[in-house]
Amino acid sequence: MFIDFSIKDFIDILLVAFLLYYTYKLMKASGSINVFAGILVFILIWLVVSQVLEMRLLGSIFDKLVSVGVLALIILFQDEIRRFLLTLGSHKRASALVRFLTGNKKESVEKADIMPIVMACLNMGKQKVGALIVMEKNIPLDDIVRTGDVIDANINQRLIENIFFKNSPLHDGAMIIADNRIKAAGCILPVAQNATLPKDMGLRHRSGLGMSLETDALVIIVSEERGKISVAHKGKLSVNVTAEELQQILSGEREVTNYC
Repeated sequence: MFIDFSIKDFIDILLVAFLLYYTYKLMKASGSINVFAGILVFILIWLVVSQVLEMRLLGSIFDKLVSVGVLALIILFQDEIRRFLLTLGSHKRASALVRFLTGNKKESVEKADIMPIVMACLNMGKQKVGALIVMEKNIPLDDIVRTGDVIDANINQRLIENIFFKNSPLHDGAMIIADNRIKAAGCILPVAQNATLPKDMGLRHRSGLGMSLETDALVIIVSEERGKISVAHKGKLSVNVTAEELQQILSGEREVTNYC
């Protein structure tokens, strides 16, 4: 007896395996890996009861639970699903389509505007002045901009340092940079609730990581306690970033890697 196995079946299995792996990575990043394992165990039990053992009563109960459970899972993991769709939308080819439809041709910060940001972060780090700077990419941050005070100014080193000066009323919020301009300051960012960060990393790092999980924005964090620079992007966090490394990240020559 031979099993009819074609190229289509191989591609089908490969896509399912990729989907499971990507779901696993997404759950692991959000701290919901135990829930993911529980769902897999439930599906396995359901398949054994319904398909292998053919228990009609218990199988029908599991069938009803699965039909209702799909809606429950969508509600339970709405943040993870939104993050998955944002990740798809921030892919290079999808981003090119978004830029074509919206008419936005700029993908990164102009080179002339990189150095003021780098020097400002370096000076604030030396003086142990906390800062949180969000660089908009392909996903618009209009909702985040509305939580703060609109500035709409040219990128300037002195302006950045003055906004995050300890006695400034906008010191505790985040700065949003978009279209090579400082759009707003004092903005409120989403906080990463399930992130397993070291104890010496406070609310700024959690907010920066949370923002990088929710959008494709690049976030620069300057620690007020240690004076160190960190960069968050796509759920990854690089700590103790040097001025040269920060310049390379902003110019797209270097990727953000997870902290050790």
